[in-house]
Amino acid sequence: MEKTTEKENRPNSAELKEESEKTRPSDAELKEETARKNLFREGEEISGVVIKGYDFSKGVDYNEIVKGFSTSGFQASNLAKAIEIINNMIEDGAIIYLGYTSNMVSSGIRETIKFLIQNKKVDICVTTGGGVEEDIIKCLGDFILGDFRAKGSELRNRAINRIGNIFVPNSRYVKFEQFVMPVLEELYQEQKKRGKPLLTYDIVWKLGEKINDERSICYWAWKNKIKIYCPTVMDGSLGDMIYLFKHKREDFIIDISEDTKEFNNSTIGLLKSGVIILGTGVVKHSILNANMYRNGADYAVYINNAHEFDGSDSGALPEEAVSWGKLAPESQRVKVFGDATILFPIVVAETFAKK
Repeated sequence: MEKTTEKENRPNSAELKEESEKTRPSDAELKEETARKNLFREGEEISGVVIKGYDFSKGVDYNEIVKGFSTSGFQASNLAKAIEIINNMIEDGAIIYLGYTSNMVSSGIRETIKFLIQNKKVDICVTTGGGVEEDIIKCLGDFILGDFRAKGSELRNRAINRIGNIFVPNSRYVKFEQFVMPVLEELYQEQKKRGKPLLTYDIVWKLGEKINDERSICYWAWKNKIKIYCPTVMDGSLGDMIYLFKHKREDFIIDISEDTKEFNNSTIGLLKSGVIILGTGVVKHSILNANMYRNGADYAVYINNAHEFDGSDSGALPEEAVSWGKLAPESQRVKVFGDATILFPIVVAETFAKK
């Protein structure tokens, strides 16, 4: 018998390839292994607030439902944080600045704001021209629930103005002109008598005094001497009336620079400062900018729907205000994304209305 050599016993390359293919994982197996490795990562254990909503099998308990927001996540937890921050600013005796845009007064939030001022729950306010005029106009005639999809041309023909889904007959503005012109004349005479220009809260207080209606925000601001600053006093119907009045009394003067100086000075030296801002724009910036002069507010709650992608102050988050010194680095702060007509009554119910 012939002796086989070691070389002859060694598998050839074809055999090796075949054997390798038998033992090598298939493409499907490799994909499964990779997927399992990436999908089933153990990760670290974490501790903290457990996400859990209200259990309706216990019946309907509104206090517990609101408490459940804190563990619900998303904006519900931000709302719970806003409630906590406002309770802290109240308990710490902070001077509270409330900012609200005119649409808040157009809506039923007017009554919530009136409650706060009537009961001296806030210290200083900032609003727009519309936030002043619409409070007075509502005393002269009601606003009516309408429709977001109402046809503009039809409303125009009927002399009905639309604010979202709220209808305001233009006759309300005719009554406003009839009411406000004699008030401006009285303010003008007071300006001449005291020898210095008016500030915006002088106008608010006089309107509140003359409307003499306990439904009015301006009335309670005058009654309780709570200043409502209006940096955009020339905007809207009130601005139109002042414009028309200036044709008659050219030396009628509202000193916006002095108004701003007094408002900014109000923050300096405060032991604690808290801000609550409904909406965006000038009311938000005015309040935060004033607090920059004291190196930032100690508490801040924003409620609005603006986003920060365009770099506007309206959409800026609280962290951006920290960078400017408008909010203190150690401040308690939160922004709640949502509709203030839904959220703010809940906030007030869980804060000011309980104190």
